[in-house]
Amino acid sequence: MFSNMQISVGKVLIVAVFLCTGCGRGVLSSPAHNNRGQPASVIGATQAPKFTSRGQTYRVVIGDTLVLPCEVENMGSYVLLWRRGTAVLTASTLMVTRDSRFRLVDGYNLEISDVMPQDAGDYVCQLADQENRDQIHTVEILVPPSIRTSPSNGQLTVRKGGTITLECKASGNPVPTIIWSKKESSLPSGEKSLEGFSITLEKVDRHQAGVYQCTATNGVGDPVTVDMTLEVLYPPEIEVERSWVHSGEGYEAQLVCIVHGEPAPDMSWYQDTFLIEPSVSDRRLMETRGNKHTLTIKNVQSTDFGNYSCVADNNLGRAKKYMELSGKPSLAEFKSAPMSRTKDTYNLTWQIESYPPLLKVRLLYRKVRANDTYSGKRKATDFQYRRHNNMQQHGGSAWHDQELLPPKSETFTHMMSYSISNLEPSSTYAAVVQAMNKYGWGAATEDFYFDTRSQGKDSPLRTFTSTRGVKNTRTKSNLLKTWHLL
Repeated sequence: MFSNMQISVGKVLIVAVFLCTGCGRGVLSSPAHNNRGQPASVIGATQAPKFTSRGQTYRVVIGDTLVLPCEVENMGSYVLLWRRGTAVLTASTLMVTRDSRFRLVDGYNLEISDVMPQDAGDYVCQLADQENRDQIHTVEILVPPSIRTSPSNGQLTVRKGGTITLECKASGNPVPTIIWSKKESSLPSGEKSLEGFSITLEKVDRHQAGVYQCTATNGVGDPVTVDMTLEVLYPPEIEVERSWVHSGEGYEAQLVCIVHGEPAPDMSWYQDTFLIEPSVSDRRLMETRGNKHTLTIKNVQSTDFGNYSCVADNNLGRAKKYMELSGKPSLAEFKSAPMSRTKDTYNLTWQIESYPPLLKVRLLYRKVRANDTYSGKRKATDFQYRRHNNMQQHGGSAWHDQELLPPKSETFTHMMSYSISNLEPSSTYAAVVQAMNKYGWGAATEDFYFDTRSQGKDSPLRTFTSTRGVKNTRTKSNLLKTWHLL
């Protein structure tokens, strides 16, 4: 029995001597065989042997079976050896290697089953004649990609503002290509995917948290994907759904805060400086769904109006946002077209929401000068205006004030209009509306701009709708809305 040690070519030649039945001129020989191990003719033995197969490079997937050909014409009494480096695998038909995955098939062809990465290299089929001619096959083992992550569980944590590198170590043959992506989102760079064994995230914030995917592919087998979960630790951040919430006595109101933070923050509600305690029997109900925190106030009372705040705490910090629950009239929403129908008049139309009846409505307007660039939110006390009763002159940029008596309305939506006359043709005007009910004056609108037509270009009556230059912060309450034709 042969030992497990690899046997050198020299040792095999000694073994082969015992197989030899006729050796002449110092040449190792054996009973005459052809390339299939069968006896050869006397005529064939006198001819010089030669390889009929050719040395090649074989690329085979790990686990498959490979056959390396070695075919010789006129082999005569010579012996064929298979070797790998100095290790002899076969001598004639004798299997020298103890590896059961190797065997000779169809003569002297070498079969390797269940190939492994360590099987890669050069295999030599050698003819033991005077020239020791050989044929070399090169074997390359193709290995599907595999991935190792660090840490192995794929969980990473970083604090807000920090820097972190996500790395995938891929192996396989050929060397795999690695593609990075983010599950259900784009990468922080805005790209859908990036190539490389690692990606570095700088100045990390909560938007970069999530599942990152590392995919390795090399054309062998299927691509392999590994998930890496990035957790970003950061103090609470709060967004309010509406900073001004409109309601009325006897109705319902909802105040909403969207809270983010890691670890998950604790949430508290306050009215002014007083903590609102949760109570099943109370009119105030606190509800949490994911990041959305809602304070519902049922059967609103006058004492419920005022300032509210939501406060979020975790071990990294605290955040607070304010809201106002108000019964005052909402901001007016303009419905007029930006261009007048005539050169000297303009019909301004707007709507206001108010649960109690409106007591007063103030309309202010002025001509805008060419170099007048100021525009924005104003309070009622910001206006410098002069009374406009039957005034005929509208030059300059002074505000003209009209105090209007609101019409009675059976709904919470109040539609109003006012026809402004004696305007100048081809001019731009700004208008502001503000309303009052029993709770006080509501906020004044931003400037609403409209233009008058030029001389001789009056337009036929048409219907327009416009909210240009107006921000509407009305509550989404269940109001019965009635539209009046004006």
